[in-house]
Amino acid sequence: MAVQSMGRPTVAAWRTPLVILICGCLVGAIGFGPRAALGLFLTPMSAANGWSREVFSLALAIQVIVWGTAQPFAGAVADRFGSMRVLSAGAILYCAGLVLMAYSRTPGMLDLSAGVLAGLGIAGSSFTIVIAAFSKLMPPHMRSLAFGVGTAAGSFGQFLFSPLAVGFIDLFGWQHALVAFGLITLLVIPLSAAVSTPPMDSGGQHGVAGKQSLRHALIEAFGHRSYVLLVLGFFTCGFQLLFITVHLPAYLVDRGLSVDAGAWAIGVIGLFNIIGSIGSGWLGDRMPKRYLLSIIYLLRSAAVVAFIMLPVSTASAVIFGAVMGLLWLSTVPPTSGLVALMFGTRWMATLFGFAFFSHQVGGFLGVWLGGLLYTSTGSYNVVWWLSVALGVISAIINLPIIEKPIERLAPIPVG
Repeated sequence: MAVQSMGRPTVAAWRTPLVILICGCLVGAIGFGPRAALGLFLTPMSAANGWSREVFSLALAIQVIVWGTAQPFAGAVADRFGSMRVLSAGAILYCAGLVLMAYSRTPGMLDLSAGVLAGLGIAGSSFTIVIAAFSKLMPPHMRSLAFGVGTAAGSFGQFLFSPLAVGFIDLFGWQHALVAFGLITLLVIPLSAAVSTPPMDSGGQHGVAGKQSLRHALIEAFGHRSYVLLVLGFFTCGFQLLFITVHLPAYLVDRGLSVDAGAWAIGVIGLFNIIGSIGSGWLGDRMPKRYLLSIIYLLRSAAVVAFIMLPVSTASAVIFGAVMGLLWLSTVPPTSGLVALMFGTRWMATLFGFAFFSHQVGGFLGVWLGGLLYTSTGSYNVVWWLSVALGVISAIINLPIIEKPIERLAPIPVG
């Protein structure tokens, strides 16, 4: 039996909003968790293979840019043919990348496995596809909160998989830990049935916006000043997050702390981001989203300044993790909300995918420059201060964004 709700495509009766939300959140947790814990493999894997940190950093930087480059295309396929196919294919590639990463013996093999394959897999199985599915499947009055809860689920995956990685490495060794993570990602396949969206030609798209072509949607979006500003601002989010995810554990070890301190700091980020993401989704319905984004970027910069200027200890690392956690992926609900507000949900996965590409370009530079500048200077200080400056710039960039649907004065072409 299928049911039709106003503004939503036809879905099977068992796929209630609660079922869609829970399964989508599980997909988000599984899709994001292993990737967020990969920084914990930097030290043991580099030591086992005699690599510098730059080798591992470059592989994960490739992963980030492949993920970001593939995300708009994965979004377009999900918009056109449905989300289940994309999520399932992504899970298979993700698993293959992690398993082959465990047995990579050369930098080139690491670039292919951890970089290319895992990057493609994450693009197909990440929470960005889930958020776009939520925009199409959830009732309009639940969308903003669903964006926040779905983003928080990715953070819960980070909180869960970081200590899990440490435990697996201690019990089984880093190679078997990566294989186990790869097998876990396959759980995305059965879960994706609940967040499956219909192909574009099977109904559920109503009104003039439902007839818009991909080409026109991209011309419209990139000709819209507010969308361009939003995309540029999202660059900083990726730079800050990916640099911290990959390099914070090593930074803390350099400052004399244990490996466990890094694991718990990353885990606490994930835990507190559950609060931050849900809170951001809630606030996004109650205040201008552009102001919310500006505040988040400014507070991130302030948190980084305090962390690097004060003496580093386990306590300060955990406190930094908690503060950054509140601000971590809290940019995603207002960013995705602005995309849906300006352009509707018809090409949501695609347009948010291009915004996410900007995020991943920033992430690529954050990860790569972290390893490169550490190798050349012996310190992460330059990258820390660069992340502070970018945060301030993004806070300014988001202020002129106009929060209203785009005006379409002419019929939308369908070819």
